Amino acid sequence: MKSWKPLILCITATFILTVVVPVLVVMPFQGQEQENLIKSKAQATSSDPLNGVEVAVFRSDQEKIDQIPLEEYVVGVVASEMPADFELEALKAQALAARTYITKLLLQDDPAGVPQGAQVTDTISHQVYKDDEELRSLWKEDYEENKKKIEQAVDETRGKILTYANEPIDAFYFSTSNGYTENSQDYWANEVPYLKSVKSTWDQTSSPKYEDQKSIPIEIVETALNITLPEQGEIGTILERTAGERVATVQLGEQTFTGRQVREALELRSSDFTWTRNGNEILFQTEGYGHGVGMSQYGANGMAREGKTAEQIVTYYYQGIEIGKATNFLKKTVVYSTP
Repeated sequence: MKSWKPLILCITATFILTVVVPVLVVMPFQGQEQENLIKSKAQATSSDPLNGVEVAVFRSDQEKIDQIPLEEYVVGVVASEMPADFELEALKAQALAARTYITKLLLQDDPAGVPQGAQVTDTISHQVYKDDEELRSLWKEDYEENKKKIEQAVDETRGKILTYANEPIDAFYFSTSNGYTENSQDYWANEVPYLKSVKSTWDQTSSPKYEDQKSIPIEIVETALNITLPEQGEIGTILERTAGERVATVQLGEQTFTGRQVREALELRSSDFTWTRNGNEILFQTEGYGHGVGMSQYGANGMAREGKTAEQIVTYYYQGIEIGKATNFLKKTVVYSTP
């Protein structure tokens, strides 16, 4: 009977020489390469000037102050201020605006409306912020996917802010335009060169918040505005509109108001409003949602759907601005945690 041992030994030796030995040779190099990559990332992270920068956030529900790393704070703001199913470039634009907003606030010695010891609140008075636990509760089964997407948007804009004349801008933003954004001086007192009215044609088709109706009893309107309306007929006249097609001034009863005054007194979604009298109630119809100054979030998403980048979005809504580094300004402040 013929022995197969020499053949088996030959095959085994060939396998060892052609497969096992190369693997054994390569593995140490792969392990070393992986170790070097990890060390490289660790070194980059440790040398990142953003490390140690924290934001003192007043948590309004718990009435306490949390110290939150800057980029983690931006993640919590983007996740709270913009729907996670928006396009990545829109989320990146939101990250740039949110980081700019807090950077400018950190430069102030005594920010308005902030409890002592804090630098910002987690409410619409500043920027809405939710922590990881709150986001898990909000997103439920979509948490992992949404968090990963938001973190990518923040990471891809890490440390970047919006500047004008080498200073962080007032990066105002809002939900939905009425087809235009608003000049800053038409809603607030001051004219800001980069907060100019621009067309925002994407909102009407993309935002579910574009139109709204609110019926208010006449006595509530009279109380809120401290006026007396006629018992019958017209209740007033829109006297002037802004460049952004919102109400600039309006006469109601015998008094004149700005559109902003009426919007805020009656809690309307927008200062672009009309009305219809229905018996003892007034039906206010609005277009847009928010103050209208700066970046429209639904407009940003519409631009992103058309292939526009985050930089193209922010430079459209904030005229004449540039992209800068937060660390150029934060190094002037005492916001660094102890290692």
